[in-house]
Amino acid sequence: MKLQKQNTLTITLFIVYILLLTGIILFKLPFYSGKISDGIRVINLIPLQGSFDENDVILLREIIYNILLFIPLGIYIRMLKSEWPFKKKVLPVIALSLSFEVIQLIFAMGRTDVTDILGNTLGGIIGIGMGAILFKIFKNRTVKIMNIFALAVTVCMVLRFVQLFYLSHFVMRALYR
Repeated sequence: MKLQKQNTLTITLFIVYILLLTGIILFKLPFYSGKISDGIRVINLIPLQGSFDENDVILLREIIYNILLFIPLGIYIRMLKSEWPFKKKVLPVIALSLSFEVIQLIFAMGRTDVTDILGNTLGGIIGIGMGAILFKIFKNRTVKIMNIFALAVTVCMVLRFVQLFYLSHFVMRALYR
């Protein structure tokens, strides 16, 4: 019975994470924009192109954000599908990242960039590795410990998301009227 409750909590937290990730990547939430699409379709198939400033210094912020955003995906996949081999665990990470980029291209909702796919995939792989290390350290208690940690982080993230959404959509919108 306890295992069933843990799996239900893990799946629920995973769904909340996917919804937040979708909002952040596709809809640029929680920040306000008058429209979802700028109508411009841009695709970059050259890694790191567009990741440099005017002085040819690499801008790592967006790459690091992409990596950080996808680490939880790897951890969740490791928690939910621990029996899968490594390659099979990486495929959903690549598929989700590629799906986000294709959706952005089709609906002109941002820039489609191979660097994002690479960063997202790296984040997922790091998450899978972190999950494997945690399973070695905590053994049978890993899912319980990770669920408690994920619940705390999810609550904090949702509260921050709501706060930024409110500020961006109501406070900032009022300033620009």
